[in-house]
Amino acid sequence: MITHTVSRSRGFTLLELLVVIAIIGVLSSIVLASLNTARDKGNDTGVKANLATSVSQAALYYEEHGNSYGSADNTGGGASCTAANTLFADPTLSAAVEGANKDNGPRPVVCASTPTEFMVAAQTTNGKYWCVDSTGVKREISNAPDNEDTACPAN
Repeated sequence: MITHTVSRSRGFTLLELLVVIAIIGVLSSIVLASLNTARDKGNDTGVKANLATSVSQAALYYEEHGNSYGSADNTGGGASCTAANTLFADPTLSAAVEGANKDNGPRPVVCASTPTEFMVAAQTTNGKYWCVDSTGVKREISNAPDNEDTACPAN
């Protein structure tokens, strides 16, 4: 006797579909977390690059303006470092500081200068500050500089 069986494909079960959806959800959350980390690192690199540019431009400003940076204090937590008759009024330096401000999002940028010194610091995504000053220091510091700081303070 020959039996003839007909195979009926009924598709996927609900349980199989739910398992696949859960796996896709886990994988997409891992990818999104990695992308956020990469974005933060990119923004921090942008802050550091812009502040490095500000050091070079400040040196040019100092030479062009009678060996003076001018006096400015914006370390109280303002978002922009602009003060007339100081290096922070220089368009190129101002653009570098504003670039750092854009890259670090809502975190503060602080700056200060005297005729012989200057300092600019921007908070990065890890909560610390990247600080540059007239002595050539470029380093990460734990806290925001004080109002009197015109050089990157030691940690």
